[in-house]
Amino acid sequence: MSTQAPNSLVGIGLYTPAEAARLTGVPGGKIVRWLRGHTSHGKQYARLWTPQIDLSDDEIYLGFRDLMEVRVANAFIQRKLSAQKIRRAIEIARELIGEERPLSTTRFRTDGRTVFLQVLGEEGSDRLIDLFKSQFAFREVIEPSLKNIDFEDGVPVRWWPLGKAGRIVLDPDRSFGAPIEAETSVPTSVLAKAVEAEGSIESVARVWSVPHASVRRALDFQRQLEQTRAA
Repeated sequence: MSTQAPNSLVGIGLYTPAEAARLTGVPGGKIVRWLRGHTSHGKQYARLWTPQIDLSDDEIYLGFRDLMEVRVANAFIQRKLSAQKIRRAIEIARELIGEERPLSTTRFRTDGRTVFLQVLGEEGSDRLIDLFKSQFAFREVIEPSLKNIDFEDGVPVRWWPLGKAGRIVLDPDRSFGAPIEAETSVPTSVLAKAVEAEGSIESVARVWSVPHASVRRALDFQRQLEQTRAA
């Protein structure tokens, strides 16, 4: 993993584990363990995958694709699959799909069930094997984490966390993947902080020459993120 200059992050995105936690609902400490590896009871566990970002400061950062992988990995771990089985599935899927981060690809939607059956066949419980025998059951696990994502060539390129009607988007080609208000392309955090500084939505809309609705959407979204952090 080579060190990256800031201008090389355009099209990749940049998130701290804390930011990723607020956006995905997955605890930041868990994200760090997945992407750094950890030791438990004297046993060393390797990272699930190598993150896209290396700023050479010994901290963990995520790219947009990492963020999408976290969401899918968490969906399966919530169904009681171990991180070790997820790692093994990623290894197999890389070979099958040809993507370094295969979990969030459209191909994994169709072929992922076969991958997990192979993993669980190596050392799996009957309950987990039954979960993946049905394509319908597999889709029930994976689809929510791939909802509201735009794909190009089978890989995720944009995420609409509230759905497209919510008009908030994460796009690694814009603002380093920070959530932006889609109509204005202004980061939601910028508009929310402006409301705090100016004292009202009306003032911000006037100063920034943006619709009142855009400011309101940004403010509501940032408040949701703050509630996630508080939880």
